[in-house]
Amino acid sequence: MLKGLGLLLLMILLYQFIACKKSPAKEIINVSAIDTAIIYPVTRKDTISDNYFGTNIPDPYRWLEDDHSEETKAWVTVQNKLTFSYLDRIPFRKDLRNRIEKLFNYEKCSTPFKEAGKYYYFKNNGLQNQDVLFVKSQLKDSARLVIDPNTFSKDGTTSLSGYSFSKDGKYMAFLTSEGGSDWNKIMLRDLSTNKDLNDTIRWVKFSGASWKKNGFYYSRFPEPKGTGELSAKNEFHTVYYHQVGTPQSQDQLIYKDAKNPLRNASASVTEDERFLILGTSESTSGNALAIKDLNSGKGEWNWLVKTFESDYNVIGNSGDSIFIHTNKNSPNWKLLLVDIKKPQVENWVDLIPEGSDVLQSVSLIGGKLIATYMHNASNVVKLFDLQGKPLKTLDFPELGTVGGFTGKHHDSEAFYSFSSFLRPNTIYRLDLNDYKSEVFFTPKIEGYNPDLYTTEQVWYTSKDGTKVPMFLTHKKDLPKGKQAPTLLYAYGGFDVSIMPSFAVSRLPIIENNGIYAVANLRGGGEFGKDWHMAGTKERKQNVFDDFAAAADYLVNEKYTDRDHLAIQGGSNGGLLIGATITERPDICKVAFPAVGVLDMLRYHKFTIGWAWASDYGTSDTKEGFEYLIKYSPVHNARKAAYPATMITTADHDDRVVPAHSFKFASAMQIAQQGNNPMLIRIDVSAGHGAGKPTSKRIDEAADVLSFMFFNMGIDPIVK
Repeated sequence: MLKGLGLLLLMILLYQFIACKKSPAKEIINVSAIDTAIIYPVTRKDTISDNYFGTNIPDPYRWLEDDHSEETKAWVTVQNKLTFSYLDRIPFRKDLRNRIEKLFNYEKCSTPFKEAGKYYYFKNNGLQNQDVLFVKSQLKDSARLVIDPNTFSKDGTTSLSGYSFSKDGKYMAFLTSEGGSDWNKIMLRDLSTNKDLNDTIRWVKFSGASWKKNGFYYSRFPEPKGTGELSAKNEFHTVYYHQVGTPQSQDQLIYKDAKNPLRNASASVTEDERFLILGTSESTSGNALAIKDLNSGKGEWNWLVKTFESDYNVIGNSGDSIFIHTNKNSPNWKLLLVDIKKPQVENWVDLIPEGSDVLQSVSLIGGKLIATYMHNASNVVKLFDLQGKPLKTLDFPELGTVGGFTGKHHDSEAFYSFSSFLRPNTIYRLDLNDYKSEVFFTPKIEGYNPDLYTTEQVWYTSKDGTKVPMFLTHKKDLPKGKQAPTLLYAYGGFDVSIMPSFAVSRLPIIENNGIYAVANLRGGGEFGKDWHMAGTKERKQNVFDDFAAAADYLVNEKYTDRDHLAIQGGSNGGLLIGATITERPDICKVAFPAVGVLDMLRYHKFTIGWAWASDYGTSDTKEGFEYLIKYSPVHNARKAAYPATMITTADHDDRVVPAHSFKFASAMQIAQQGNNPMLIRIDVSAGHGAGKPTSKRIDEAADVLSFMFFNMGIDPIVK
């Protein structure tokens, strides 16, 4: 251990040497950890500041926004050395990682989907870094390999991020992401030979590939200039059409909005390849909608909606009838029927009207409408005919989440998945003639018995009197008042619904007489548009209040106590954790802000951050500045005794750039006045989370749980 600490001190000295080239020597901050003093690296402070409507706001760590500078790289190196030297001292970390790896090692299968009459599905034998795509002509046939993303890179950090098939089944377009970045390349595979073509489409982001005859539509941004690939603002999202066998330079421009650079545009083709659907947006919610009849020969867009006040999702068509899932004048959503020959608003028909539960999604399969509802943050599924007549309600074994239904318009079968906090994805086949479901695939996890555990849903009261639901998963016979190690997770934003889901990384918590808690905060979509809007902009404090009330409920109801409570959230949820601990430093023992949006004054200046303004507002307006500065974690890191905190981010995160976490860690290490560690774990060759290889997921889960148990003073039982 002394040797490791000696190397750590050497790295700190090297880092300080680089920093001191630009500033005078700084005081080293000594903070006691559980058993060994932590010497935090000294992060250089700049004198830079900004004036916001007469208020001067210092930004001393802005230099960390430059992720290409040698100084930033040195900072990352020394911070990781500090963090991993701490994690290396945890005596049960290796055993806990082995347990998580053992739990991960079970066969997984995705929901099958049909293309050109063949069945495709993904499979993972347990510990493969990436899932592998197979195909069968019939369900009873043996499987044939289509594409193995594990061959894309040696370390598994290049992933398959999307795919689509030509209608005749001859070609597959597949998207790849390197290191977890949102940037994608589109390549083509000839499925008759299983060989890749020379076609390569670059600088694709927030797009799929939607086929029409011998080519496909996609969206891309202009090629970034200089070193701004992972941080520069993304502008002028443009739709193109690519013809198979031609270079990208010859792709046909389909749609570009030269007057509005901060809008996204996406195009998709209906299953019959008759209609081209164009959606444009300025943020993460609300879109304009245009439709082009590709068979008419006119080439004109029919703009059904030109504003961004509501969401409109075209789910398919039957002849001239277009089915649109929308929350227009319906906070709980509904399904519209639009006759393309009479597209005026006054002719729209509410085919499935708004109800008391949120209509989460609708699928058009086998001449049926399969409607998935959310009832108190878990799923209910109902089937309707194309005239909106109810046909059947499906039954499920417990509170849980139904995965997306797959199938074509003329199929007689559909496939779907069901999961819960207790059970991993089970795949079902639904017969659309008699509406009976049968199990297609059931995963089996060695050494785990779901019947020993239970999930209960409780309701608690937030600061303003709002009732908020929370799921608690634990052993069936777990008594209250036993200081149960508890991990409280939440998100609370962007109309995202946090539904029951299975994660083996949570199992060691409940195996050790603990609780995994998930709170459904305002800002999410669990109860429709009104619930979402109640957690946005100047109302964002409602989200933090909901979360604090969840933590208080767990303590007051004696599920746990402060010394055995950990909180966690990622992305917008990372903001939630950052804001919570800066507002309430004594709220818990351990905190995990993951890939968080933490500098609320500058978030909109990087990559796609501008699109989040519908939830956050921006500091470009006086009103926005005044409410953002009140909770922005980077700007509210005051001196206090904070929980044991491990901030997590990744060097290839170009969704929420790692500078957010870098700046927050720098501010919080100086602000920490207690004995708890304040660390940052920076993953290498990883991004915001999508496509992360299994090995990295296991490593991160082991480090998070080890850090949690260690700082709670718990020596976990590892099976």
